[in-house]
Amino acid sequence: MTRFEASACGGLRIELAGASVMLRGSGALWLETERTLVVADLHFEKGSSYAARFGQMLPPYDTRETLDRLDREIAALSPARLIFLGDSFHDGQAEGRLAADDAERLRSLARGRDLVWAVGNHDEEGPRALPGEVVDEALILGLVLRHEPRGGLQPGEVAGHLHPAAKVSSGRSSVRRRCFVTDGSRLILPAFGAYTGGLNVLDRAFSGLFGGPVLAAALGKQKVHAIGPRSLRPD
Repeated sequence: MTRFEASACGGLRIELAGASVMLRGSGALWLETERTLVVADLHFEKGSSYAARFGQMLPPYDTRETLDRLDREIAALSPARLIFLGDSFHDGQAEGRLAADDAERLRSLARGRDLVWAVGNHDEEGPRALPGEVVDEALILGLVLRHEPRGGLQPGEVAGHLHPAAKVSSGRSSVRRRCFVTDGSRLILPAFGAYTGGLNVLDRAFSGLFGGPVLAAALGKQKVHAIGPRSLRPD
């Protein structure tokens, strides 16, 4: 079982493939020794995409809300490096649909820090006009950070893409939350975007990715809750 340590900030500190990392209540990963903040699956402009493609009029504030949450993490931690772990934009045209003030907020993220965009399946080319480095993957503290988890066991891999969520039942009630999921060897981050859903960690999409018992670190209102495999329930 993965060992963890509760933090005063409400997060959980774990050892991941030999590196000490912090699972934040926002759904971000904090690599303190490298002053690096990692977030996955922001899906900027998902609301405007659904309006254009399907006529579904979702409130067009998802990008703004996601940036607000990101700004709070930056204010709390003052990272020297910010890594977007793929699917930062919901589609290839999303960057062009950004409101002017949201685009400026994204440009401001690169002032005084390194900004890294790992590409994902929704944004295979990365941003065109925004600052920062576009990469397939990044290597930090012996960890390989990429968007989509590779098949089989991948020690030291940090990925997103699957939008993990944990469901826990107690009596007649149940709770379902976005979560990190890890076996201490690899880690999958929850989606950070405001309009992103979650896939139950017991779904077969997670099968074969972990070599031992998993810890689901569920995002609560005040802290991250460690959930062992016996407490997890299917949808």
